[in-house]
Parts: sequence; structure tokens; C-alpha cells
Amino acid sequence: MLIASYNPAEMGDILVAITAPNNGDQTSTIKDRVVQIVSVKDQQLLGYNFMDASKLLPELTKENGQVFLTDDQVAKLNQKLTQAGFDQQLTADHTPKFVVGYVEKMEDHPKSDHLKVTQTRIGADQTVQIVCGSPNVATGIKVVVARPGAMMPDGKLIWPGALMGVESDGMLCGFRELRMKNAPDKKGLWIIPDDWQEVGEAVDFAKADTFFPAN
Repeated sequence: MLIASYNPAEMGDILVAITAPNNGDQTSTIKDRVVQIVSVKDQQLLGYNFMDASKLLPELTKENGQVFLTDDQVAKLNQKLTQAGFDQQLTADHTPKFVVGYVEKMEDHPKSDHLKVTQTRIGADQTVQIVCGSPNVATGIKVVVARPGAMMPDGKLIWPGALMGVESDGMLCGFRELRMKNAPDKKGLWIIPDDWQEVGEAVDFAKADTFFPAN
């Protein structure tokens, strides 16, 4: 897994590359303007911070927010890691993180009066369990599913986890959370029309921004 972001206004010329969720205490090592971050518990690589990142990837100056790194860009970052003396390298991740899903089943959460436990199909042969508290969640609807490794527009990262003791492998997304253009400012999943996109496809956000008419 690889999540990259570049926000020069807030962090300066630093590319953040995240490879795993933080699971407790962490330690960092700095070599040649690169910071490696690992978990104290099991020494798992959590990611790298590349300082002076635009010297490595000049095209970053056009970015602000999440960056979808190409194979060539990852190769250049790995070359820098080798030069700096780090042996744990990055692997490009091109798996879509926002996909069209279909809620096949739903039941009440055993420990909550408003959460629902859904079985949501995200591909021909893949169904995942996702806990959802949206007021309009229901069976038989198409929705946007944020998969583990997704970065929401507000910068929140989606990881596998549990809500009140029930495993949840992703998130069903509302139009407000997705910051869809002209969307109403209220809670609720974006229910995708049946003929809009097929289950399992990467969400077409350019098309999604045309869903709500301008006020």
C-alpha cells in the first residue's frame, strides 16, 4: 500500500509517503534529507518523508493534496532511498481506492441503535463488510466505497478497523464527505443511479461533480 501527499502551504517541500497505519509508538531515522518512520512494536515500515521533494520530482510543484505516483516516480524515490542507505523500498499502488459498491445485505449492529452492518459487493467476486451509520443506508443501493488506503478530501485516511467491536473493511461515503460539487450540506450516502456506473468500477469523480445542478 502507498498513500502519498504533498501540501507545500502547510508542510513545505515535503512528500509524505505512507505505507501502513500507525499502530502505536513509532521511531524515525533521518538520512540524507529522508525520514524513515517505523513502528516500535514490530518494526513495520510506516512510511517516509522526503524533504526537498521537488528536487527529486519537479512535477510536484503542480500538486496540492494526494499524489498518485507513477511507477517511474516511485522508482526515483527508491533510488533516493538506496542512496540514503535505507533498504526498505516503496511499491507503487495503482489499485482504485474509491469504487462503486452495491449493498447486498444489512443488519443491525449488535451494540448500537443507529449503526448498520452491511455486506457490500465491490466486484464480481468480492464482498466486504462495512459498518455504516448513514440515515439512508439500505439494501439494494449503489454507493461509493472508500477502500483501505483511500484518502478522503479532508485528508482522513481509511484503514481496516472496527466500530464498537464489529469489523469494518472500508467506508460507505456520503456526498458531503466526498465534497461533491453543489451537493447539499446534510448527512446521507450518495446513492448512485443504476445506470451511472457499474459495480467494481473506479468512481468517476469528474462525472460525479455533474450530478447536482448548480444552485
